[in-house]
Amino acid sequence: MAKQVVSPRVRGFVCITAHPEGCAAHVREQIAYVKSRPTMKNGPKNVLVIGSSTGYGLASRISAAFGAGANTFGVYFERPSANNKPASAGWYNTAAFEAEAKKAGLYAASVNGDAFSGELKTQVIEQLKKEMPQIDLVVYSLAAPRRTDPVTGEVYKSVLKTVGEPFVSKNLNTDQKLVNEATIEPANEEEVTATVKVMGGEDWKLWIDALDEAGLLAEGCQSVAYSYIGPSLTWPIYKDGSIGQAKKDLYAKAKEIDAILKIKRGRAFVSVNKALVTQASSAIPVVPLYISILFKVMKAKGLHEGCVEQIQRLFETQMYNDNALNYDENGLVRIDDWEMREDVQKEVFEIWPKVSTENLLELTDFNGYQTDFLKLFGFGVDGVDYAAEVEVEVPIG
Repeated sequence: MAKQVVSPRVRGFVCITAHPEGCAAHVREQIAYVKSRPTMKNGPKNVLVIGSSTGYGLASRISAAFGAGANTFGVYFERPSANNKPASAGWYNTAAFEAEAKKAGLYAASVNGDAFSGELKTQVIEQLKKEMPQIDLVVYSLAAPRRTDPVTGEVYKSVLKTVGEPFVSKNLNTDQKLVNEATIEPANEEEVTATVKVMGGEDWKLWIDALDEAGLLAEGCQSVAYSYIGPSLTWPIYKDGSIGQAKKDLYAKAKEIDAILKIKRGRAFVSVNKALVTQASSAIPVVPLYISILFKVMKAKGLHEGCVEQIQRLFETQMYNDNALNYDENGLVRIDDWEMREDVQKEVFEIWPKVSTENLLELTDFNGYQTDFLKLFGFGVDGVDYAAEVEVEVPIG
């Protein structure tokens, strides 16, 4: 196995390389944060995270394991190293997490494959029956561009489009550091349907049904899926767009799942989280510029959180430690409350019309956005020697 120097290669909103040691260091940073918090009372014991390798899914796994001492099982779809090319960031994240969990004496196992498929659900369930037979938390955190229906075999592809009318807005070309104008075209009915099939709640419910049928859901089991709403300036592309239609389906399925879990004195809900730099959010027009402004405002107020801080706060202040969930009028749990504070949004809206290519770095925290983006792929993490050669073939487990 030949070692090599790994550097970031960014194409659009994706970095096509990942740094194994950088990803591991980033995972350890998140673990250190969770361990700095008080141990959760009545925390989860056996946790299944569907979509466990990056972003909020990874943060959920870290918070459960290192904040409550939970056993965790992850489901993810990542690319291993091949032909001397680096693996995907999620592969390295998972390898690092599982290594750290095992060092801490915690059970950690996972399966790499298509979480939408019936075959993978069966595989996971058979393994859970042997190794983790009573699950008390199921986290659903999948973000995928396409889904094959497990019954019909039809392939659906999601789109990032409006519904009804085109939307023209200020936008940020992150590659060129260029503030420009983006026009987002409306989706047709078929595209909306496909987006709902990929990003709605159908697969979440299929997982819960399969786990319930297998007798794997513990008394008091909770299940959470994650969503985003944001401010009105993002609504045409997000809340009211094709993604928003999928989220409506997610919210409806949450109620169906909640009814199933209530029989076991459990509950299911959707947590609406803060805008953050993730592989999914980087692809959404308008959002990177909004996030860059938001970061500047929230950091100045001492309110900024990353994925792991958000999830740790959700677990600490609402789900566990004898706390009650704080639902809004639509039955959603809002952990985006700091982002949506009136004073925060007022400042964001004041900055928004003033931002241009010339004053981007002055009026926004675009540098912070870029730093967080590269950290997703293991670059720019303190203490890592990026000039040194590293082994890119890293096993999991």
